[in-house]
Amino acid sequence: MQYYTDINSYQGDKKTAVTLGKFDSLHRGHQKLISKVRELALEEHIESIVFSFDMQRKSLLTNEERKRHLEQQVDCMIQCPFTKEIREMEAEAFIENILVKTLHASCIVVGTDFHFGHGKRGDIHMLAQYAGVYHYRLVVLEKEMYEGREISSTFVKESLEAGEVERANELLGYSYHMSGIVEHGRRLGRTLGFPTMNVAPAERKIMPRFGVYACRVQIDGEWYCGIGNVGIKPTVTETHRLLTEVFVFGYKGDAYGKMITVEFCAFGRPETRFASVGELKAQVDQDIAFGRAFFQKKCVEV
Repeated sequence: MQYYTDINSYQGDKKTAVTLGKFDSLHRGHQKLISKVRELALEEHIESIVFSFDMQRKSLLTNEERKRHLEQQVDCMIQCPFTKEIREMEAEAFIENILVKTLHASCIVVGTDFHFGHGKRGDIHMLAQYAGVYHYRLVVLEKEMYEGREISSTFVKESLEAGEVERANELLGYSYHMSGIVEHGRRLGRTLGFPTMNVAPAERKIMPRFGVYACRVQIDGEWYCGIGNVGIKPTVTETHRLLTEVFVFGYKGDAYGKMITVEFCAFGRPETRFASVGELKAQVDQDIAFGRAFFQKKCVEV
C-alpha cells in the first residue's frame, strides 16, 4: 500500500475508486465503505484509495495504527491534514481539484451523512449533481446499525468511556488496542509476585475508562492472555501519568524496551486508590482470577 501524509505528495495518474472521511476508528461502518471501494476497484481494474482527513486531535486510532489496519486492504491511503486550505476550500473546488484532477476518481463511495468543503456545504446531493459533469460513479451506502443505533466513532467512544469495551469491540469489528514500548517502572509488581509491564499510550490515543481489563498482549509476534490496568496507579504513584500496566500470564521473558500491543477484551473494575500495598495485592489476586476466568470461558488456555 502506498501511504501519503499530504495530498500534494500524491502524483498518481490512474483512475481510482475512493472513499473519504475521518476514519478515526475504522469501525464496521467504515469497513463497509472500504470493502465497497475495494470491490469497485477490482471490477473496474482501477486503484483503491482511502482519503482520510487528519483532524489533529485525540483519536481512537493513531495514524500508524490506521495505516497498519489498511495495509493489505487498499492500494493507497492518503492521510490529509485538515489544514486551513482544505477547511476553507469551497465544496465545488474540492470536487474538481481534489477528487477529479488529483485523485482521478472514477468511483466515489461515501456514507449518507458525508459532508465536505467550506461550511460543510458539500454533501451526497452535490456529489450526485456533479457526477454527470465529471463522469464519476457515486455510491452512497447506508449506515451500519447496532441494536437500533447507527454505528459511529461517537458510539464507540461512549462505550469505551463507560467501560463497555465488549460493546465497543462489537462496533469496531476488532478488539480495541494500544501499542507502546515497555518502560522500566518501580518493579513493585515483581516484589508482590506479579511482574508487570508499563506502557504509555500515544499522545493522541483515546484510552478506555480507567480500570482493570482482561487483555490479550502481543510480544515478539506471540499472543498471551493477561490483565491490565489503565490509569494513573493512585495507590503507588503521585505523578498522575497515564499508563497501561499489564500482567501477562505465563510470560517469563524480559520485555523491557520491546514494542507490545495490548487488546482490551473485558472490563473488570474501576481504578481504585487502596489504603495500603497489601490491600492492593489482595485485589490484584482477585483481578488475576477474573482474567483467568474470562479467558477460560472463551476456551482459551491460560
